[in-house]
Amino acid sequence: MEFIDLKEQYHRYRQEIDGRIHRVLAHGHFIMGPEIAELEQSLAAYVGSKHCLTVSSGTASLEIALRALGIGPGDEVITVPFTWISSAEVIGLVGARPVFVDIEPATYNMNVDQIEAAITARTKALLPVNLFGQMPDYDRINAIAQQHNLPVIEDGAQSFGAAQRGRRSCGATLIGSTSFFPAKPLGCYGDGGALFTNDDSLADKISAIRTHGGVKRHHHSLLGMNGRFDTLQAAVLLAKLPHFEWEINERQRIGARYSAELGRSCITPAVAPGNTHVYAQYTVRVPERDKAAERLKADGIPTAVYYPKCLHEQPVFAQLGYKWGDFAESEKASREVLSLPMHPFMAEAEQDRVIKAISGI
Repeated sequence: MEFIDLKEQYHRYRQEIDGRIHRVLAHGHFIMGPEIAELEQSLAAYVGSKHCLTVSSGTASLEIALRALGIGPGDEVITVPFTWISSAEVIGLVGARPVFVDIEPATYNMNVDQIEAAITARTKALLPVNLFGQMPDYDRINAIAQQHNLPVIEDGAQSFGAAQRGRRSCGATLIGSTSFFPAKPLGCYGDGGALFTNDDSLADKISAIRTHGGVKRHHHSLLGMNGRFDTLQAAVLLAKLPHFEWEINERQRIGARYSAELGRSCITPAVAPGNTHVYAQYTVRVPERDKAAERLKADGIPTAVYYPKCLHEQPVFAQLGYKWGDFAESEKASREVLSLPMHPFMAEAEQDRVIKAISGI
C-alpha cells in the first residue's frame, strides 16, 4: 500500500506529462522558459490573484516574501510551533525572530485568540500555517493585522486547492505562499513553490528577489537569491493542473469516508465552518500513537507523523527561550497525531484495510 501514490498518478497522466516534458527538451529553454509564464497565468487565474510568481521551493517562497516586505534583523514575525521547520527557519534566515502562538486543538491551525497578546512594537508580520489542508480564520486574522498595520503571509504549502468562504487558499491575504513538493496536493517532480499577491509593487520585488535582485541582466536593485522555478517542473504541473479539481474532489470524498468510519475509533479531522479541506495529510489522534503506528506497519499499512516535535523543542530555536509547557496544544498534538494513507487514487478496498486496522487498535 502506498502512503501517497505518485506512481499511479504518473501512470494515469503519463501521455500529458511526457508530452509536456519533451516539449521543453525540444525548445531548450530550461530556465525561465515559456512554461513558467503559462503556469503563472494559469495558477493566478485558479487562485483569483492578480500575480503569481513561481519560485524554487516552498521554503524559498516564504523567505522571498519576508525579504519583499523588508523584514530583517530586530523584527519579529508571529507563527506557530506545530509545523514543518520552514515556516520559522525563514524568519531566522532573514535575521528576524520567530514568535510562536499556540494552535487550536480541533483544526491544528493558529489560535487566533492568542495573536494580539503576542504582538509587540517589533512585530512586522503574521505568518499563519494552513496545516494538513485547511485554512485558519483569515477574516479574523486579517482584521487583527489591519488594526495593527501588519502584513499577513499565508503559508498554504499544505492547502493549495482548499477554500474558505469562497476564497481559494493563497488568495486570502496580502501574500499567499505554497509548495509544489511532490507529496503536496499539487506537486511537481522536485522542489518548487509559488507566491501570490494583488499588490503590483510587491510582485515586482518578488520577481527581482527570485532572480538575484534584478529584473534585467546585470542590474541588481535588491539583495536577491537564485529562487527561480525550473521549466521542466513547470511542465509537469501544467500537465497535472487540468486534473487537479478531480483530485481534490476525490481527496474530499475519501477523507469524508475515513471520518464517517473512524469517528468511533479515534479523533478525526474537524473541518471548520466555511472551509473546504484538501487533506494534504489525513491526520487522526490515537492513544499511544507510536505503538499504533507499529501495529499498522506490521499490517502493511504505512503511516507518518507530522510532526513529532514542536519547533520550540528544536535545538536551533533554543535561544528563543521557550520551554516545554508554553504551547500545550501544540505539544499534545505532536505526541498524538498520526497521518494515514491519503491520495486521490486510493481504492475502496485499500481504505477498508486501513479502517479495519485502526478500528482494531
